[in-house]
Amino acid sequence: MVKFNSVFDIIGPVMVGPSSSHTAGAVKIGNAARHLFGEKPNKAVIHLYGSFAKTYKGHGTDLALIAGILGFDTDDKRIPNALKEAEKAGLQFTFIEENTATEHPNTVRINLSVDDDSLELVGVSIGGGKVEIVELNGFNLHLSGNHPAILIMHNDRFGAIASVTEILAKHEVNIGRMEVNRKDVGKEALMTIELDQNIDSDIESELRNARHIVRIAKVIN
Repeated sequence: MVKFNSVFDIIGPVMVGPSSSHTAGAVKIGNAARHLFGEKPNKAVIHLYGSFAKTYKGHGTDLALIAGILGFDTDDKRIPNALKEAEKAGLQFTFIEENTATEHPNTVRINLSVDDDSLELVGVSIGGGKVEIVELNGFNLHLSGNHPAILIMHNDRFGAIASVTEILAKHEVNIGRMEVNRKDVGKEALMTIELDQNIDSDIESELRNARHIVRIAKVIN
C-alpha cells in the first residue's frame, strides 16, 4: 500500500511547471545542494543522467536546478529566468550530459564551489515533486525520510562523535538512528543522525562549534 503524508503528496507541490519530477523535483535538489553547502557558490558543475540528460532543456530542468541552487522555491516566478538570475548573482554553471546508467532515470550530480571550498551531492527526483539525496561528498546517505535528521561532516578525530551526542543529550534530544561513515582513518567523515524532534537554531549553532565539525545541515520533517 502506498502511504501519503498529505494531499500534496498526491497532487504534487505548488510549482512553476511543466513537470513535478523534472521541474519541481529539480528545484528541490538544487535547493538542497545550496542549503547543505551553507554559503553562496560561485561555480556549479551539474552532471545529468538518464531522463534528465535527454529532456532537461525541453522540461526546464536546467532552469529548475539553477533556480534551486540560487535558493528559489518551487513556486518562485523567477524560475523561467533562472539562467539570467544566475548571471546577475555571479554564478558560473556548466551542464554535462552523462551516458552512464543509473538506478533512477531522474538523477543529477551537483558540484558547488567557492574558492577552495566545495561540495558534491547526488539527488534523485522520484516523482510528484519528491526527491531523495542519496550521496554527499562521496558518502552514501541512508535516510528514511520519516524523521528529522542532521547531516554532520567532520574530521575523523577522537571525541568528534562524543561532542555531538553530548550536546544533543544536554538538550534532551533523542537519537532514533545514527550512522557514521569515514573515507579513511583520520580523514573526512559523515554522521547521519535521525532524531525524534527538530532542533532549533541555538542547538544547531552549538553543534557547528563542536570539536572537529566541518559542516552541518538539518533535514526538517
